[in-house]
Amino acid sequence: MNNADPAPNNGPLHKLIRLTRETVPPMHPAGRPFVLAGAFATVLLRGLWKPAGTLAALATAWCAWFFREPRRVTPEHPRHAVAPADGTITEIRHADPPPELGPRTERMLRISTFLTVFDVHVQRAPVSGEVTALAYRPGAFLSADLDKASEDNERNSMLLRTPDGHELAVVQIAGLVARRIVCSAERGESLTAGQTYGLIRFGSRVDLYVPATSHVRVSPGQRAVGGETVLAELADDNAATVL
Repeated sequence: MNNADPAPNNGPLHKLIRLTRETVPPMHPAGRPFVLAGAFATVLLRGLWKPAGTLAALATAWCAWFFREPRRVTPEHPRHAVAPADGTITEIRHADPPPELGPRTERMLRISTFLTVFDVHVQRAPVSGEVTALAYRPGAFLSADLDKASEDNERNSMLLRTPDGHELAVVQIAGLVARRIVCSAERGESLTAGQTYGLIRFGSRVDLYVPATSHVRVSPGQRAVGGETVLAELADDNAATVL
């Protein structure tokens, strides 16, 4: 006779908790002050006027949703450059990387992703590698879907070097509504592909610069999933192909 108790991890309550954790994404730490302030305002306003408290509760829930940081499964391939952000691929072109990252003798391929206020706004490392340069540059707040936003808007640029020696640049660009760029990466730090390293608040753009010999795997108008969608395959001997 087996008198052993059933495993506690198999109960319906545990399954419900596990399902909730898998369905509801965690929140990026940068969003906690906003959510806490909203929760405080909700409690305060509900005591004064319930409709105002309801609106505050909805705004607080929206903030928690905006700062979500969903778990992603990143392809494990040393030459795959994955999307650094969720959004729509708006442009693929040859361009000079940001000059604040240091002089470059060759142009690179720039893959631009536009984020609306409804997209996940955390940024993820496109490849595994070392952060060799970081540079913040103040600028304008033009609409992030404009081409000149890459040159004129406020931005934060990061240069990564892979173990194979490839150099890639990721640029967080503020938009018309965005007024705050967060970057937690530090120079000399090693990042893993798909790892969250930053966030832009409320609408923005992220540019990925890859070597001109890379093979682009996406097209303008395509939706990208940060940390999962392969934007380009790095190569040394093949000319880049823009689809």
